Amino acid sequence: MDRSVLTRSAPEPDRTLRYGDAPEHVADAWLPGAARHPLLVFIHGGYWTPEYDRTHTRPLATALREDGWPVVSIEYRRVPGKPDDLVADVRAALAELPGQLGAREVVLAGHSAGGHLALWASSVCPPPGLLGTLALAPVADLMLAHRLGLGDGAVAAFLGGPPDERADLDPVRMAAPERPVVLVHGAEDGLPVAVSESYVDTHPVAKLVVVPDAAHFEVIDPLSAAWPAVTTELAGLAALSS
Repeated sequence: MDRSVLTRSAPEPDRTLRYGDAPEHVADAWLPGAARHPLLVFIHGGYWTPEYDRTHTRPLATALREDGWPVVSIEYRRVPGKPDDLVADVRAALAELPGQLGAREVVLAGHSAGGHLALWASSVCPPPGLLGTLALAPVADLMLAHRLGLGDGAVAAFLGGPPDERADLDPVRMAAPERPVVLVHGAEDGLPVAVSESYVDTHPVAKLVVVPDAAHFEVIDPLSAAWPAVTTELAGLAALSS
């Protein structure tokens, strides 16, 4: 599995925004000189743990900026056993940040645990002007991910216990989002494609794209062979613009 994107150097953001008072209530923005696409709000992954922050999204955000996408990559509190604080941060960021950038239309995206959060938000608190959601290798079914022991028990660590009683945080057990949803998942991902398949089985209006020969991090790596699949699906969501 190629993890090089996690530590690859990339340009600093053009701006850093705030959406609350906590140190984590920040977001980095990459702003093209002439935007050709709607605002992309990106939620980073890392199994909801403090070990991973938004820094590793810089290669992705830089590449998308070069393609004409304004990108804002949000940070959020990541304290094991306090999921409600985390999702409150995502809710607040989505309510606040697009307006700070004057965005009228938004594409929401996230990777891994961030993909889970993007799917959650698209059902519960979609940002104004949401066109659609792109979930990259998402933890789309918390019950299944917990049964599979993914991330050495990451789901239970995030929730503070097993997911049985938290259907309100489990995308596969929530109402389908009103706007289109696309999941992109590498065929060789250690977070199995079955987790995304479970979501699409429950919400058949969602679209699943399985990328051959791709593992977990290729779908956020602009240097990977999987990247064109990601940009193609983003372009499709952007085309829903009125």
